[in-house]
Amino acid sequence: MGADLEREEEYRFYQVLGEKKMAVKYGKFELPTKIKIEEPSAPGEVCRIIAEPLERGFGHTLGNSLRRIMLTSLEAPAIMSVCMEDVPHEYMAVEGIIEDMTHIILNLKTALLRKLPTDDEPHSRGVKTVSVDVDVTQDKLEAGGGQHVVTVGELFGHSGFDVINQSQKVFTATKPFIRKIVFRVGIGRGYLAAESINLPNKGVNEIFIDATFSPTRRVNYFVENCRVGGETDMDRLVLEVVTDGRVSAKEALTFATQIGILHLSVFDELKFQTITYEAEEEEEKSERDAILNKLSLKISEIELSVRSTNCLSQANIDTIAELVIMPESEMLKFRNFGKKSLNEIKAKLEEMGLGLGMDLTRYGITRENVKEIITEMQMAKNAAE
Repeated sequence: MGADLEREEEYRFYQVLGEKKMAVKYGKFELPTKIKIEEPSAPGEVCRIIAEPLERGFGHTLGNSLRRIMLTSLEAPAIMSVCMEDVPHEYMAVEGIIEDMTHIILNLKTALLRKLPTDDEPHSRGVKTVSVDVDVTQDKLEAGGGQHVVTVGELFGHSGFDVINQSQKVFTATKPFIRKIVFRVGIGRGYLAAESINLPNKGVNEIFIDATFSPTRRVNYFVENCRVGGETDMDRLVLEVVTDGRVSAKEALTFATQIGILHLSVFDELKFQTITYEAEEEEEKSERDAILNKLSLKISEIELSVRSTNCLSQANIDTIAELVIMPESEMLKFRNFGKKSLNEIKAKLEEMGLGLGMDLTRYGITRENVKEIITEMQMAKNAAE
């Protein structure tokens, strides 16, 4: 009887907790304050990305997740089909070309094209048709000792795509000709076999090609120990990323991160309970204090040229708070205030982690009360000292 009563009380407690949506406080999680990126010296080389410190176990959790997403879910353009004039299928020789059609297709599979679709281009994700007339002249043949190598750069130089491996050979011509070649290039993920490609309005002589969309060649991750204070078993995550150049390693990381967040957000809808973390309040207070200390500085306390300082003084701007709350457009209206002074001020504010046109309402500061609030802060600061 006593056990049943205890369970009933416990059930009521959690029911009330859920109705009130009370936040549950968790202990602090160690998170990296900065991600270190060691850039590769050349395309196709390893880019090392280092994140530390992480709570024990989170190195593997994040490393494996990012690795799998980068290998399977990133998108890039690839040639999906080719149609060469007077070539009805891939199992035949082509007049005036050393390679047969099978070898030409194998070479086309290695073409690396870059064009990342954007919101500004509504149809940028659609399959794009690239038509080119290959003109092999006698002069080109003589310049090459009787042969002319047609490269990926020559075929796609005016296609709207950036060609990563421009010098990649497609075929070698041995006699003059003008031949029309039509490609269809699409954007996708992973790998799509030729027999699985289904494009509308297939041409009579159109040959589908295995499309390798994934721009990531290799991703490895390692988890090492690192020290934070007295803790010696924290995780250091090291990612080694190699791409083919259609996306950079930094792009691969940021795309994979956003894809992971997108999928985790599905489960965020089931948030029966919110949690807060022990360190949040202290960190927010510390961050607020640091910002307010910067805002309360006088213009004369930062290193500006005499001209810029005088211009601000004439505009009755005495503190950093009064400066950053001003939009850039209004600054240029000040007397004797030009672009040079504006750029100097913007650079100095950027060093301080600030900028022009900031919204300071979260600190209770508006353009109407900025002088009053900053004066009170300075008086309180002086009294405390």
